[in-house]
Amino acid sequence: MEAQEYVRILRKSWLLITATALLGILSGGALAAASTPTYTASTRLYVSVRTQEGAASTDLNQGTSFARQAISTYVDVVNSPIVLDRAGRELEPRMTAAELAPLVSASSPANTVLLEVSVTDTSAKRAADIANAVGESFARVVSEDLEKPSVGPSLIAVKTIAPASVPSAPSAPRVPLMLAIGLAVGLVTGVGIAVLRTNLDTRVRTAEQIEAVARRPYLGGIFVDPDAQKRPLIVHADPRSPRSEAFRRLRTSLQFVGLGDAGRSFVVTSSGPGEGKSYVAANLAIALAETGASVALVDADLRRPRVADYLGIEGNAGLTDLLIGRAEIADVLQPWGEQALSVLPSGRIPPNPSEMLGSAAMRATVEHLERNFDYVVIDAPPVLLVADAAVLSAVAGILFVAAAGKVRKADVVAALRALDAVKAVTFGVVGQMLPMRGAGGGSYGKYAYYDGDTPVIEPVPEERRGRRGLTT
Repeated sequence: MEAQEYVRILRKSWLLITATALLGILSGGALAAASTPTYTASTRLYVSVRTQEGAASTDLNQGTSFARQAISTYVDVVNSPIVLDRAGRELEPRMTAAELAPLVSASSPANTVLLEVSVTDTSAKRAADIANAVGESFARVVSEDLEKPSVGPSLIAVKTIAPASVPSAPSAPRVPLMLAIGLAVGLVTGVGIAVLRTNLDTRVRTAEQIEAVARRPYLGGIFVDPDAQKRPLIVHADPRSPRSEAFRRLRTSLQFVGLGDAGRSFVVTSSGPGEGKSYVAANLAIALAETGASVALVDADLRRPRVADYLGIEGNAGLTDLLIGRAEIADVLQPWGEQALSVLPSGRIPPNPSEMLGSAAMRATVEHLERNFDYVVIDAPPVLLVADAAVLSAVAGILFVAAAGKVRKADVVAALRALDAVKAVTFGVVGQMLPMRGAGGGSYGKYAYYDGDTPVIEPVPEERRGRRGLTT
């Protein structure tokens, strides 16, 4: 996974990551609030070797070296029962060695003769009392029991140089640290969930993913439109919008791809329902008509027709009537708008759509439209649901629509394999419902200048300008 993909994941999942981070902070704060405060008090002892007055410097050095060696042993002696028992008897109330052992710890800074005794307890005063009592008890044990020769005073002297004082603030819980740990755990959890969710997500999300999965020319992408159901003809309703411009870029791509007569007819289809193929077909037809080209838009989705509803025309009579010989093409082909756009609605839904679309009458109809129009745009049913689109691929090339965030990668692959199996010519792939921001989505900001300018329209080639309408 590339860095750009991680950035896209973070942008897409920022709300999740923020929520887990806040939850981590709250959890850290709650844990800190629920924890019993503890206080740590420390006393510092100085360990030395007794020397006679006027001793040589070598004797002093040897004494210091001996004290340093003894310190490592004394660290363990501090927590011994003999020291803790004596200290416990000095406390009020008295405590046993077993009760004191978990509270007491000892340490010595490297290369020093200092010994630090620390006590952690839920009572600040008791922690200081215990630390001082243990320090005094340790000094007596060393001088009276461990290092006392048979004759004379002890060779080791232990002095308290910094008695323990009552701590003013608890040593635990450390609220800032717990909040920081909670934040870190929350962030890691959020990012982990986001990455895992992305890896487990089998849907295509970006234009790059669509192109990589389809392995076909990527002709263009249409941004997600929340109001597509309310105003499906965006090129007509808002011709200066970024989405309208996206259809014009798609139109330009098709004009370069579809060189020659074979490229004048397009079957617009998708893997499954709800990917916006009819939306793409209708707006592409309008965008093509803007150039001055004559365009025929055919609703060949004889199962769930949408074109007539989108364009606001009567759809009861149409392709079905034409294919069964009940009507002539001039009777059912309806002009639409101010451009040279004609619409052939689906007509009534037949019981055998696949057979009708694969008939010789359908081939003859498409050939007739190709002779009389510069472009023929055919809206077909989804590939994986029925065989209609595969059947239609025999009369025109495929324009495959893939909706980001909706279609699964496996469905895109399966649909294109089904088209390859019937030797369909796939001109390319159109990304639909692309995210407005993030990797593969871009941003509307760079197209803002279209809001005040007239859209650029590519002129129709001279050799095609004669076919402006239907001839019988």
